[in-house]
Amino acid sequence: MRALNYLELESRLNRSGIGTSVDQQRAALAETDVEVLTSPWTGGSASDGLERALMGHDPIADFDVAHCNMIGPGTVAVARYARRNDIPLVLHSHVTKEDFAESFRGSTYLAGSLGRYLRWFYSQADLVLCPSEYTKRTIEAYPVDAPIRPISNGVDLDSLEGYEDCRTEYRERFDLEGMVVFAVGNVFERKGLTTFCRLAQETDYEFAWFGPYDSGPHASKTVKRWTGNPPENVTFTGWVNDKRGAFGAGDVYLFPTKAENQGIAVLEAMACRKAVVLRDIPVFEEFYTHGEDCLKCETRDEFRDALAELEANPDLRERLGENARATAEEHGLERVGERLASIYRELDDNATH
Repeated sequence: MRALNYLELESRLNRSGIGTSVDQQRAALAETDVEVLTSPWTGGSASDGLERALMGHDPIADFDVAHCNMIGPGTVAVARYARRNDIPLVLHSHVTKEDFAESFRGSTYLAGSLGRYLRWFYSQADLVLCPSEYTKRTIEAYPVDAPIRPISNGVDLDSLEGYEDCRTEYRERFDLEGMVVFAVGNVFERKGLTTFCRLAQETDYEFAWFGPYDSGPHASKTVKRWTGNPPENVTFTGWVNDKRGAFGAGDVYLFPTKAENQGIAVLEAMACRKAVVLRDIPVFEEFYTHGEDCLKCETRDEFRDALAELEANPDLRERLGENARATAEEHGLERVGERLASIYRELDDNATH
């Protein structure tokens, strides 16, 4: 079987959670009998496709299933091609209006219009995949007129091997000492930026956020304010080339996000046996258990108490970290690949009968 696994604007999304998720889909499928194409064009690029078209050949590659991971015009074109040619169409819901809000300047204002677009867009699919039951309920409520099935984004355990060896280098590079409270990923208010910085102001720990942030016209005022004038004990590192350095340098992964579809970086922190502190939001109920593989908090006082408890009790940090590793292993890419391959075969079988 040949499957198109397509990410529009791939080069621009390589530092995003969507980009990571798609990389992991492809790595997972590499262990199956599915042949994966990453471009809809014969030859692998639009220029190759145009050249073939000028020569009188079909510019579109041959594939049995189309699996698209973005929502823009290129993806709409692929979706229309699949529908016209009776090719099963999978649309992956990485984007909802809920997690689009508070991401960049103007995003909250645009979220309502995005929701109306997503209702139409996802309804074209033969199957919508999404990272969690929470996301399934969310887009069902738009409503979306297509079957919806949750599948974990998974976590690439192999890509994190050796994170311990990066600890000294990254702590020295960013001048970090003691128990380091950290986050990994793009710096957005939706991901709990203000809570992260307020907690730093109220405590004496070192805080580090490993990930890119926008300081240009698209950045929100909140991101500009905190990254431009951070508390003394907060370091915004910007993009780091080796994510293992972030997970090696940090001790307690703090993620006070307001909305999430799953959170790949949480699974990565767990894979690295880190104690994890999360905001208690619905999506995390289906994956993680308070007191077993993480601590969940609702208020800033609860977050502050959780950090104090973890500093005072290294045994608790170790126990949570070991249990977290077991949770991460349940989301290994082998399982994701098997599920994706099974879904593709099911759709292809249904289309040919």
